[in-house]
Amino acid sequence: VQLVESGGGLVQPGGSLRLSCAASGFTFSRYDMSWYRQAPGKERELVALITSAGGSTDYADSVKGRFTISRDNAKKTVYLQMNSLKPEDTAVYYCKLRLAVRDYWGQGTQVTVSS
Repeated sequence: VQLVESGGGLVQPGGSLRLSCAASGFTFSRYDMSWYRQAPGKERELVALITSAGGSTDYADSVKGRFTISRDNAKKTVYLQMNSLKPEDTAVYYCKLRLAVRDYWGQGTQVTVSS
């Protein structure tokens, strides 16, 4: 299993970023995928989740209405569109797969929201 995130960077408050997570090594279309984030000194938290076929999504209250999770099963990629970014969104963002009883994580991509 390999998960590779990309798309992070420095953005001003109110700006947008689109994160991508390219997956390999498993049957991507069969599994739910999620995005987590971890800010300095804080625990890792769930940001968004999408079911295997993309028919259902869920979000942390703090990002509802601003972030959108989506997936392209043909490209084996899950996305996180982040709009109206706030300084408190600054964190390392990770995609996660739960396969059987094990969690797999990518290396993370840094998102910094600052003027």
